[in-house]
Order: sequence, then C-alpha cells, then structure tokens
Amino acid sequence: MNRPEATGPAGLPAGLDAPIFAEPWQAEAFAMTVALHDKGLFSWSEWAQALSAEVKKPGAAADGHDYYEHWLAALEGLLASKGLAAKPDVDAMARAWERAAHATPHGKPILLENDPHAVI
Repeated sequence: MNRPEATGPAGLPAGLDAPIFAEPWQAEAFAMTVALHDKGLFSWSEWAQALSAEVKKPGAAADGHDYYEHWLAALEGLLASKGLAAKPDVDAMARAWERAAHATPHGKPILLENDPHAVI
C-alpha cells in the first residue's frame, strides 16, 4: 500500500517552500541530461566530472544562483566532446530559437518555424 507524501505550500513536498527549478529551461536541461544518460550517451561519472569542472571555474556565484547555467554549459561541453553536438551548431540553434521567440506574438507557442531567418 502506498503512503501519501506529506505536502507543504502549493503542493510541494513537506520542507520545500519554493520550486526546485527557478525557470522552465532549468527543468528542461535537467530532463535532457537524464534522458541522454538513459540512452547511454554518457555515464554519471562523466557527467559528474563535466559539471564539477564547470562549477569550479572562476567566476561561479558563491550563492549558487548560476548553478543551472553551469549545468547547461557542462551538458553542451560533454555533448561536443563526444561529437554529438558541436558548439557552433548549438550556438546557431540557440540564436534561431531567440529570433523565433522575438518574432512570436505574446501568448503564442514559440516555434522554430517563426525564426525570420529560417530556411524553409
């Protein structure tokens, strides 16, 4: 028989008073990392080394507010080192999404096809 978990404010697990992720992209980066690991693209020890190297770089915030920026940089670096996603390709895709976001009317879903520079 399953026991219901105690919940706190806003349905969060007891003891948590704020969301785990401050922004949706952080949850998405976390989920991508888990999914890529589950597909066997890297081991947890490889991931731990990549993330640790990013977090230890000079300029990291002492309070950790930039943790998921390091997380994303570690993921990009790990994928590039394995030849799965080259940094120039990742950067070009990020620019395309940003252009698509600026070209998308408020309240509408952001679609890559909205990028005014998209080649269709």
